[in-house]
Amino acid sequence: MDPTSQQSSYASGGQRRGGLRWWVILLFGAYALYYYFSNQTIDPYTGNKAMIDTSIEEEAMLGLQAYNEVLSQEPVLDSSAEASRQIKAIAARLEARANDVENDLAKANGAEPQHIADSFQWDVSVIQSDQANAFCLPGGKMAVYTGLIPVAQNQDAMAVVMGHEIAHALLRHGSQRMAQQKLVQLGQMAAGVAVGDMDPQQQQMVMSALGAGTQYGVLLPFSRDHESQADEVGLMLAAAACFNPHEAIGLWERMSEQSGGQRPPEFASTHPDPANRIQHLQTLMPKAEQFYAKYCQGQPPAR
Repeated sequence: MDPTSQQSSYASGGQRRGGLRWWVILLFGAYALYYYFSNQTIDPYTGNKAMIDTSIEEEAMLGLQAYNEVLSQEPVLDSSAEASRQIKAIAARLEARANDVENDLAKANGAEPQHIADSFQWDVSVIQSDQANAFCLPGGKMAVYTGLIPVAQNQDAMAVVMGHEIAHALLRHGSQRMAQQKLVQLGQMAAGVAVGDMDPQQQQMVMSALGAGTQYGVLLPFSRDHESQADEVGLMLAAAACFNPHEAIGLWERMSEQSGGQRPPEFASTHPDPANRIQHLQTLMPKAEQFYAKYCQGQPPAR
């Protein structure tokens, strides 16, 4: 038996496996690029490209399922309660301006409006809870927790929060996150193939490093961008509905105090640092004042 022949056989087998592995990685990469570019759309609210592979109807179905699940588990205030009536009234004013704000922002961005709000079946519930929270799901299903009321302190600040949550739905952030997760999964699968010949300890180290890089370099910045977009669109929505946009500053100061300063640094958070968020909102005030003046008989909002 010729040992050199056996070594040659092992070497050629390793080369074949290595070549196949790189072909698989290239296929993953090609499909990821195809997926990314074939699902690009222009967001009329921001003028930015967004990756979305879910229809508005599919989004609404998922939103309705999640909404019904939440309401089945939480105590919902009667619609005749004072808090319910006030919050529903705020929501109605914000909803009525959604297309106007989209038209104005799309024009400024050189984009075509899609009137996304027209496809929504709006509904608002008030949940009895100490949580200072609110959400708006795809399709316009919204909930406000009573714990938010004392933090907001007034209808203008409440409208800023609700406008922010509505903006997430109008900007289709949920679908963008789902599409991004699919792209990340493709990358993880390709990485799994790439490290296939490493020993288990090396595989774990490489995959852990890749996971951390994806988390801090892609997912968290993506979430913070979404928060900043929702801050801007939500503020314009509140201003166009004739709520005082200047209340946003005090609101987010109180929200920061509510957390007691217990939050991770911005790079490790899904949300912007409160100080940076407030600074961003302050830079948006002239634009918000223009929306207020246009839709509120030309009267400037009180400072």
